[in-house]
Amino acid sequence: MFKSLLKLSRPIHLLLAAMTFTLGAGIAQYLGQPVHAASFGLGMLAVLALLGAASFFTEYFRLPLMPLAQEETPRQREHFRVTLLQVSYASLTFSTVAILTLILTHSLNLSACILLVLAFLFLLAYAVPPLRLSEAGYGELVLAITLGTLLPALAFLLQYGQLHRLLSLATFPLTLLALAYLLICNFPTFATDQKLGRHTLLTRLTWQRAIPIHHFLVLAAFLLFAAAPFLEYPWGLVWPVFLALPFAAIQIIWLQNISNGGRTLWNFLTALASATFGLTAYLLALTFWIR
Repeated sequence: MFKSLLKLSRPIHLLLAAMTFTLGAGIAQYLGQPVHAASFGLGMLAVLALLGAASFFTEYFRLPLMPLAQEETPRQREHFRVTLLQVSYASLTFSTVAILTLILTHSLNLSACILLVLAFLFLLAYAVPPLRLSEAGYGELVLAITLGTLLPALAFLLQYGQLHRLLSLATFPLTLLALAYLLICNFPTFATDQKLGRHTLLTRLTWQRAIPIHHFLVLAAFLLFAAAPFLEYPWGLVWPVFLALPFAAIQIIWLQNISNGGRTLWNFLTALASATFGLTAYLLALTFWIR
């Protein structure tokens, strides 16, 4: 059961969320604002617990007739769903305690509070009825905005207190890469999703339209990074992300090859997409932290 819960928590998403959150604090550090370890740690705990709760709620609210684990009996399924609900509440409790601690220690300013409420509402709409965007084909958009924009902005506001245009340099291209990654994650289960009537971004777009959109998202992200000097952003902050460009190029070529009838090594492609997004976020965060 523990392995199933660990898998359903989507640890890769949590790791990527930690990276983008660290990026936001790094931007504040670069702008001369010392990072407060307590608010950074509590903020990360709050958002990771919230993200984990959203993942568990998503699985809990799936149709009771839809298996949550392989070869399970109806009795085991119901018991596992109860456990999922309990773990979801526990994650929400951890998040609430972290947020209350931030409030009581006067570490949560108004801007960060508004963004935290927005992140909560986004993930609530993603996982919980009546909206349940995760089952409506729009969940990937919510997660991409959360990972690429809301989390780094929240970490930045916890330290800096107000928005800065330097945030847009990182968050918009990262959001595009996050959406491309989440779209890739839909491909391995595309046939099953169609069979069971699940709605994902891929099933809504269809395979034929999703592939060029994926290519556009990845290329647009790196073109935006390349345009940074023309937008008066320091080139020294941007050039390290191009170390991830070979991964992005292979990702595009491999998916195009699959669409042309090549081998469907989905695990490799998913890992490649997560590496493209994760490495880009890591390189950006590292650049801001060490400068």
